[in-house]
Amino acid sequence: MTTKLRLSIATGNYDRTRPMVDGDVGIDGVDPVFMLLSPEEMFFRSFRDKAFDVSELSLSSFAVRTAAGNNPYIGVPVFPSRAFRHTAICIRTDRGIEHPQDLRGRRIGTPEYQLTACVWARAILQEDYGVAPSDVTWVRGGLEQLGRPEKIAVQLPSTIKIEQAPADKTLAQMLRDGDIDAIIAPRAPSPFEQQNPNVGWLWSDPQKVASDYYKRTKIFPIMHLIGVRKELVEDHPWLPVAIFKAFSMAKDRALELLVDTSATKVTLPFVDELLRSARQLMGEDFWAYGVEANRHVLDRFLAFHHEQGLSSRRLAVDELFHSSTQATFKI
Repeated sequence: MTTKLRLSIATGNYDRTRPMVDGDVGIDGVDPVFMLLSPEEMFFRSFRDKAFDVSELSLSSFAVRTAAGNNPYIGVPVFPSRAFRHTAICIRTDRGIEHPQDLRGRRIGTPEYQLTACVWARAILQEDYGVAPSDVTWVRGGLEQLGRPEKIAVQLPSTIKIEQAPADKTLAQMLRDGDIDAIIAPRAPSPFEQQNPNVGWLWSDPQKVASDYYKRTKIFPIMHLIGVRKELVEDHPWLPVAIFKAFSMAKDRALELLVDTSATKVTLPFVDELLRSARQLMGEDFWAYGVEANRHVLDRFLAFHHEQGLSSRRLAVDELFHSSTQATFKI
């Protein structure tokens, strides 16, 4: 009887990973133990304790650790989380913030300065609207819970003005009470979700702005990648490709199900229309995996990351990923 490698795999509970979790798609040579966790828990445990053999990881934290030379994981070019981060910026609507440029001189909350979503949002503000990270005061604290630390220690440029939120207030409370003018975060703060009349998105139609951004840049921002513990890869060099293959097959299976609208698989109206719209804008494989299909996106992110003072050196795309995953066979 062949013995498979038993591995812990931490990932989000997505349609694009469910075929693996449910056993419809297997990983060659692996007996997986899946843990479906929130990003915050996965990233905290992965980078603090190397808690998982294979884990979904923050692209920003991964870049910080890779540049520093102390990353316990090697990357696989699977990107389970991607998002246009124009919806990541919520503002006080009673402060005269009519345009992105009006954020200059404001106080903006951020759960962690190095979060991938925040890197992309700051890049959009600077490249498209001329609002540099040094133009605002950053207030760092827990979004909804007190005492949230930075997972990854970073040494920011002296031009960045950053202060800690009061020990007894979350960023959501500060936005609600008017102590800060805006929040940039992966999740919408509770005052927004509770439809506070003084809290809203920076852009009234973020989907249109994001679509225009994609037309100009061809960038669909990457948030997360998959990492495999380096010791495992050293002992089992076949593992990164096996992981890449399985995640790719699972994503393909999810899209097959999504296309079948005889009975909608997502609890959302207009799924077929939204899928067609996405493909018209972004092409058939709009959620691409692999290095070459995403090289321009990754390279721009790494440039932003270094320019924002988060990575100690300018990384090259190929440094992130195991060499075996950068090319695939053809028949």
